Amino acid sequence: MPPPRPESVTEWMSYARSHLAAARAAVGPGILWEIPCFHAQQAAEKAIKAVLISLAIKPPRIHDIGQLLDLVGPSLPRPTQVDQSRVLTQYAFVTRYPGGDVPVSKSDYREALRLADAVVAWAEKTIGG
Repeated sequence: MPPPRPESVTEWMSYARSHLAAARAAVGPGILWEIPCFHAQQAAEKAIKAVLISLAIKPPRIHDIGQLLDLVGPSLPRPTQVDQSRVLTQYAFVTRYPGGDVPVSKSDYREALRLADAVVAWAEKTIGG
């Protein structure tokens, strides 16, 4: 059995970009706003995990954007939108299954996409790729 591969920043960023593309593409007739918002959250989560790996910090198996940003720490500069992306955590849970308390709107989707874009761009700049 081959030894486990170390986690790759490149692979995590590839997944982050893919989820971001899915968030943009998953809109249209018959698509609930919850679905692209889930992809926006996943893009931000995976981009932050790529930054953690680049800092030699093993990312925990959690979905909480705020906790992940806390692990990055305050010493790494980031735009305000990256800190605002903490609100995306709700889309990792609330939107995965029917029965959410509050429906997600087109406006919520636009904000989620804006924040996910900012996180992915920050991660790319931070890790140089």
